[in-house]
Amino acid sequence: MKRSLFLASTALAATISLAGAQDNAMSFFITSQGLGSANLGGLAGADAHCQSLAEAAGSSGKTWRAYLSTSSENAKDRIGSGPWFNQKGEKIADDVASLHSDANNITKQTALTEKGEVVSGRGDEPNRHDILTGSQADGTVAADQTCGDWTLGGAEGAAMTGHHDRMGPDTLPTAKSWNAAHPSRGGCSLEALKSTGGDGLLYCFATN
Repeated sequence: MKRSLFLASTALAATISLAGAQDNAMSFFITSQGLGSANLGGLAGADAHCQSLAEAAGSSGKTWRAYLSTSSENAKDRIGSGPWFNQKGEKIADDVASLHSDANNITKQTALTEKGEVVSGRGDEPNRHDILTGSQADGTVAADQTCGDWTLGGAEGAAMTGHHDRMGPDTLPTAKSWNAAHPSRGGCSLEALKSTGGDGLLYCFATN
């Protein structure tokens, strides 16, 4: 009887441990590469990019969405309910509210790629800290700053970007914003994105 109870408790502990390990599996990352400009093929193309990179990195059974707003959809409404963890199992945020508050854990050290790599930021060469969002700080759309709902890749339009490293010029009050630091300058081409410290990278979140 005692042996049966011991085996049962051991099995239960193993199950709980396994569940815990699964709970903090990667559910957030910055794309290790962009799609060449802010023309992402709309939200569908951006989501497919997140999904493809996640699966190539070993993620399975999750639905991935890009943290992007458009004229008809807000980024905060398309990423699930959380919590979210990076590739190393570090918690990024508990839920949508905490993600869009000072309680989030997005920093240069935690906002990793799907490969677990640090994305270069301000002071690095090259600087890639401008992450495409098209969003305001509360996760709603930044009007006219979505590069034509992610279909423009030339000299027209602009994209709101965030600083994953929470750094920028001292004169820029929004420099520490991960999702609404400043819009791109000079259009939506890769050259325009790079000119202010970007590379057309995206935040990706698992919705489940």
